[in-house]
Amino acid sequence: MLHFIQKFSQASSQMLKYPFTVGLRASRIEIHSIKTCLQQNFSPFFLRAWPFSSFPLCMSKTQFYHTSPCSFKKQKQEVLSARPPKSITYLPDSPRPALYISLVGLIPFFAPPLVMLMTKTYIPLLAFTQMAYGASFLSFLGGVRWGFALPEGSPAKPDFLNLASSTAPVVFSWFAFLISENLSEAIVTVIIGMGIALHIELFLLPHYPNWFKALRIVITLVAFLSFVITLLLKDIYPEKGPQRPGLLE
Repeated sequence: MLHFIQKFSQASSQMLKYPFTVGLRASRIEIHSIKTCLQQNFSPFFLRAWPFSSFPLCMSKTQFYHTSPCSFKKQKQEVLSARPPKSITYLPDSPRPALYISLVGLIPFFAPPLVMLMTKTYIPLLAFTQMAYGASFLSFLGGVRWGFALPEGSPAKPDFLNLASSTAPVVFSWFAFLISENLSEAIVTVIIGMGIALHIELFLLPHYPNWFKALRIVITLVAFLSFVITLLLKDIYPEKGPQRPGLLE
């Protein structure tokens, strides 16, 4: 009996050293090894056919030493939040009246440089009308902010930040007219005012609908390009015509 216990402990240590990896095959090998060990070490008195159900204790002990294959818990993969679409992609969602009126409103921006390109002449009067329209557009943006913040239930509250920020485009518009004798500086002032107004509406006070932001981006880009073209044409083509309306050449 002592020899059997030693054999059994050696078999257990071997099982710990070489764990089985397949559950079904492991159980069959364990049963077979136990039966062989019993037949080799028990006396003939005990040698008899033992039914499979007579090994509950041995099976429970051997299963205690059995190690199943490692099953690591699946780590939850971090779901990367989808990047929000850019504001410009909401342009097709614009109401048709707002879209059409905005597109028509771009004509005073690109018409003056287009006429200058066709005539190959820099016309200060057209450049002045372009600057005046841009300055008027800045004043319009300030009024839009007031009108958006005043109604009850609006996401933009009529607080100091919203109402004071709406005066910034008006200040640039006023300053552009103030220095309009130097037309190039006035145009640069309008460009800066449009850039600041767009930055405020998109990042500092992002309460406007997405389609309105898309319209603002398109209008600002077209206006910026038209002003840049006008400034370039001043250095390329010869100047012709009066500086302002009502002034003789």
